[in-house]
This record gives sequence, structure tokens and C-alpha cells, in this order.
Amino acid sequence: MCLLDQATKPIGETKMNEQVVKKMDMVVKSNRLVESLQSLNLSEIRLIQLAIVDSRDQGKGLDTKTPLRIDAMRYAQIFDISKQGAYKVLKDAEQNLFRRYFTFLSERNNKVRTNWIQQAEYFDDEGAIEIIFTTAVVDEITRIDGFEQMFTQYALSQIADLNSNYSVRLYELLKQWATAKKVTFELEKFREQLGIGINEYPRMSDFKRRVLDAALTEINSKTDIVASYEQEKKGRKITGFKFKVLTKNKPSNTKIEKNSRDADTADMFTIEGLNDKQLGRIVRNPAFIADYNHLVSPTSPAGQSQKDWDFEMVNRLKKDATQFNKHPIKEYLEY
Repeated sequence: MCLLDQATKPIGETKMNEQVVKKMDMVVKSNRLVESLQSLNLSEIRLIQLAIVDSRDQGKGLDTKTPLRIDAMRYAQIFDISKQGAYKVLKDAEQNLFRRYFTFLSERNNKVRTNWIQQAEYFDDEGAIEIIFTTAVVDEITRIDGFEQMFTQYALSQIADLNSNYSVRLYELLKQWATAKKVTFELEKFREQLGIGINEYPRMSDFKRRVLDAALTEINSKTDIVASYEQEKKGRKITGFKFKVLTKNKPSNTKIEKNSRDADTADMFTIEGLNDKQLGRIVRNPAFIADYNHLVSPTSPAGQSQKDWDFEMVNRLKKDATQFNKHPIKEYLEY
């Protein structure tokens, strides 16, 4: 089980300036493209996401003949990096994106391997790149307009502040299941979907610590969803991970300050009438974990084990429930 740090920013907040945020660019992909096996680094993922957004917004790059132009300045604004850093990203992409491919299942259930782009031209004096997607990518970002297939969408701002390619990929995979609220990933395919090579993180402890836990900490603190996971096993062997996914509540326009609650609302922040089983359910709620994980050290037993977390938090609730005041306590029963 992964226990996560408390969010330090409002839901969905990024470093993007107000002008960029207002545009609310939407990344829209077919579920088949989201679920594909791929191995892009963070800069390449960002560039592809931005290209998908701009192609739909501008009506360019939606076929295999018309190039799509991406300026370094736009990339720098969206992802809050320097212009020089953005120039390097675009210049590297001219070479490296040709070596990147992804694998998906065709409608006949066969594995199909294809590249992301078929052509790239970098304009050194202008700090811009023009790319043309491959046929497979064009199909997976245009057919959704006709509702011919299931798709996943999210605001580009949700992933703009994520600092790991694993975080972005895991966010996409989980966002697809935010309505269902749960999903199980088979281990080997899951590793490939995250872009992890066969020789990377062979030890499960390293995979969980450096990939899953680190990615979920970012996702839970910086995006519009909160998630947690449990291991799936056959005997002693871990075969996959079962995730619970919740969409965060939007901030209310009326803030309830801790020191100004009146007697009519005081009972919303007590545990009166709740039994131990209900308290256990509350502290296992992913939203509760995200809200109060800062109360324990990541290296403490409660920060490492679900069982110890349950024991610690239930006891704290019984001792002094008033410190758990981010949301009415009984709301955490509903998940």
C-alpha cells in the first residue's frame, strides 16, 4: 500500500501563467492510445501531448500530410521552463522521436508497432519544430470526434507540473478509470505501459519506491485525482496492482475556517456514533490518506504499512478527532 503526502497546492494548480491556464487545453486520446506500450521520456511525452492539443485546436496535423508547428516559447510557457531549455527539447525531438515507437492492439487483436511521427523539421532561427504524425496516431486522435471509440480526456494543466514520465503515464492510465473508481493492472504489461525496460527496477522494492510511490505522490498532490494501490499476488509472487481512483472535490467558494465553525457544524468533525469498522474504512479512504499523510513520517511504520497506518490513525481519531478537519469525517465513509 502506498501512503501519500498531503497536497501542497489547490486542485489542478500548476506553474502555468493565468493566460495559459484560461485556455484549458484538453488532451484527448483514444483509450487504445492511452493503454499502449510506450517508452517516451518526460520531454517527449510533453511534446506529444502538446502536439495533440494543438493539432485539435488549430485543425492542423490531423492528417499524414499537413505538418503541425510547435514553438519553443509555447512549450516554455506551458511547462514553465526556460526558452533555452525549450529550444533544446525541440531540437532533440527532431532526432530522438524517430526512434520512439509504441505498441497497441489492433481491432483484430493483433499487436501493432508504430512510430509516433513520420517527419520532423527544426527551424533553428525561429525556435520551432514542425512534425507530421504517423497514420496510427492520426487515427487515434481524430476518430474520437465521431464517437467511434472510447476516449480519455484531461486538461493539459493537470500534467504540466508533473516532473516524471512515470507520473504522467500513470496519471493517464488512472484518469481513464476515474469514473469506475478502480482498476487492476497486470504487472508485466503495466511496466511496459509505464515505459520501464526489462532490466530497469528488477527488484520489486525499487519499482514500488522509485516508480509507483514517487509517481503517486506527485499525482495526488498536483492533479485532480487521488489514488492508492494494493498488491495482487499468486502465492508469494506479486502479479499486479489494484488501484482505487477518486476525483478530488472542487474547492468551495465559501471557505470554512477551523477557528470559526459554530456549534451547528461541530458534529461534522467528530466520530460520535462511528464504530471501529467504520473508522477503519475512513482511514483507508484514499482521500483521507492524501489529506492526512503528512501527520506521519514516511519512514515510520504507519508510513510504510497499511495495517500500521490503520492502527495509528484510528487511535488518533479516537484520541482527538478535531485535528482531522479538512472535510467532515463521515464524508470519508463514501467511497
